[in-house]
Amino acid sequence: MHTTTIEFDEISDDRYGGKALGLAELIRLGFSVPTGFVIAQVRGSTLPDAVADRFARMQAAGASPVAVRSSATGEDGADQSFAGQYDTVLGVDTAEDFAAAVHRCAASVGSDRATSYAGQDGDAGAITMHVVVQQMVDARAAGVVFTADPTTGRRDLLMIDAIAGLGEALVDGSGVSDHLVLASDGSQAVRDVGAVPVLSDAEVAEIRAGALRAARHWGKPMDLEWAIDQAGQLRWLQARPITTLPGDLNEMDTPVAGPSHVYTRCNIGEMMPGAFCPLTASVSGHAIDYAMQMIQVVARAQESYDTQWLQVGYFYGHMFLNMTEGTALSSGILGNSLEQFSMSICGRVVDELVAAPPKPFVTRLINTVRLTSHALSAGPAIRRLGQQIEAFPVPTSRDAAVILRQLEIGVELYCHVTLVHVRSSSRAAVGANVLESYLVRGAVKAGRDESEGQAEAARLMAGASDVESAMMVNELHTVVRTIAADDACTEQFLAAAPSDALTRLRDGDSPGGVALRQFLIRHGHRGYRELCMRDPAWAEDAEGLGSMMQVMLQAARDSTIESPPRNRVDVPGTQTLRLLARLARGGARGREETKSKMALMAHRLKLGYCHLGEVLTDSGRLPDADLVFFFDRAELPRVVGDADISNLVQCAVQRRNALDFQQSLEFEDVSVGRPTPIIARAATIAEGQIQGRPASRGSVEGTVRVAKSIQEARDVQRGEILVAPVTDVGWTPYFTVIAALVTDIGSSVSHGAVVAREYGLPCVVNTLVATQVLRTGDRVRVDGDRGVITLL
Repeated sequence: MHTTTIEFDEISDDRYGGKALGLAELIRLGFSVPTGFVIAQVRGSTLPDAVADRFARMQAAGASPVAVRSSATGEDGADQSFAGQYDTVLGVDTAEDFAAAVHRCAASVGSDRATSYAGQDGDAGAITMHVVVQQMVDARAAGVVFTADPTTGRRDLLMIDAIAGLGEALVDGSGVSDHLVLASDGSQAVRDVGAVPVLSDAEVAEIRAGALRAARHWGKPMDLEWAIDQAGQLRWLQARPITTLPGDLNEMDTPVAGPSHVYTRCNIGEMMPGAFCPLTASVSGHAIDYAMQMIQVVARAQESYDTQWLQVGYFYGHMFLNMTEGTALSSGILGNSLEQFSMSICGRVVDELVAAPPKPFVTRLINTVRLTSHALSAGPAIRRLGQQIEAFPVPTSRDAAVILRQLEIGVELYCHVTLVHVRSSSRAAVGANVLESYLVRGAVKAGRDESEGQAEAARLMAGASDVESAMMVNELHTVVRTIAADDACTEQFLAAAPSDALTRLRDGDSPGGVALRQFLIRHGHRGYRELCMRDPAWAEDAEGLGSMMQVMLQAARDSTIESPPRNRVDVPGTQTLRLLARLARGGARGREETKSKMALMAHRLKLGYCHLGEVLTDSGRLPDADLVFFFDRAELPRVVGDADISNLVQCAVQRRNALDFQQSLEFEDVSVGRPTPIIARAATIAEGQIQGRPASRGSVEGTVRVAKSIQEARDVQRGEILVAPVTDVGWTPYFTVIAALVTDIGSSVSHGAVVAREYGLPCVVNTLVATQVLRTGDRVRVDGDRGVITLL
């Protein structure tokens, strides 16, 4: 094909490049687009007469000066945008400049930046350059609009960047733009503008409406360029798909149980911190939802197990607890008001929560007896768990269908184990709540503040013997001390990469190696995010466990303390108080024991799913074994079958790409209806203090170490104050190093609080904002008696 001109209304596909097609579609949709045409197949050093004549007709019609812009094949496509990689020439108003501009655009196909952008597999010779010629807009304002947020991947946000005059200063970075982020209802969630805003609210609304209309037409999130001329008319200059988005962050969302239902990350965020793959949601999330529903059934808050996702929700890859469903339980038993229920879950009274109507007294009495008996009689079920889990074999078959059937049996057992853990947790909560209520009433009666009663309850809950998580940390510390006793072994362990150090120690015959193997036999199933089907337990995580042990070993070598002191607390006072303290301690011990059993069952399942992924990869059903974690359980029968699953595999790849974006999202402690991530949290400290909930007594001053992930915690130094969103059992070995613990969420029976009390560490939980307002290096005082962090 020779070089020629094409009118926009002749373009129906992308043979002339994505930019030309985008403009043609906008025109067909009725958008106001500057007049112009396309030069197809730009070649040679001389423009054909027909092209020069077409430009001359534009000049004669007063449509000059013009912008000359590339529209190469592959540019502004679904996979790559090539934004800014090819040349654009503005303000062209003579025949000579026009010819030079066209050839400059054509020559930019082989530029270093375009070749680098395309990658090593790119072939400049295979690209055909077409050129868009359009009348320049005498712009009062110009900019871009994204119908999704390309930085977070959120499709419920719309972003507008606007600058006065031509948009070139925005594209090349030489100008500072107004930046607006609009929520799904059109409200301006972020408004970062200058002293004189570039756009009026009406113009913002007009740009938003046009952009959303384009996105609906294309059926995908779009990136559009626009300009507003001196007469105030909105003109559209470009439309292309956003190429940097991951898969839809909400693709796997569960149904919302009700538009007014209150969801929270509190409580469940301790057990399931961060974002999780779809398989984890449909295994661990399903088990938690099942167990909580069955507790409702026992207490006659519902008749039977209902559809999945009644008690738990899965949104943006995160797990949430449905508090509204929980009020059905609290309204049907004695001594558990809405205020007490919300305090136990969120550490505050949740005003958004509406109580279910209370049932008659006799009904509540009967239900209370049923539920309390169910919780307090969990002992025999707890004792049977070890044998039941041991009887479940980790699949080893090479037949994917056989493996899947075995895993489904394992999921049923996992649901049972989780139910026993929830019973155990209920028993722990009963003890903790009764003890705290007793002491708070005593404090108020004596004219003291409620926080004193809460702090005393936290103190008395310390010292429970044989708490699983504390024993585990002690045994790991014993391994570290064994290494530290050998100077050569210590130097070798600290000098190596964490994974290599751990592997060499584990496989060697040194006393430290022997101690490590014994530790892994007993506790190798534990770890960070241990209910995740994808995240490895310590037995398979040489990098994570090695990093943690290096921090502990360095601290042990630099310290004269032989071992972290265990906190032992005498219980003075009445026989009633001693009984309540013993009940609370026993509940905490049982809760930690069943949590370990739950992690053990999850570990066996994750080993089975890993094996399934390897078998499916070896048979060619999956491109890699890790992808198995990005299917829902309901999809796995198709994956192990014989039907074509290419589309399903592509969906799984997109879900995996979305996980890192989901992981970065944060949420308010409660949400009404579908939870929505925080766009911009106000980071403030009222009068230099953060108020949380006391979980372990004591006061200490020190330097802050903010760690939003277990990986960031690897930098913690002895004596620092660890500030984290939440800590599960995978964090607790660091408690032998730190001076205090502060978390965004949590309660007095959280893993972090339990272990902090064991080691006498001041601990404040449920601050909601500590990781946002504090920075590594800040000096603070942590007052575990009052639940206050003071910035010094």
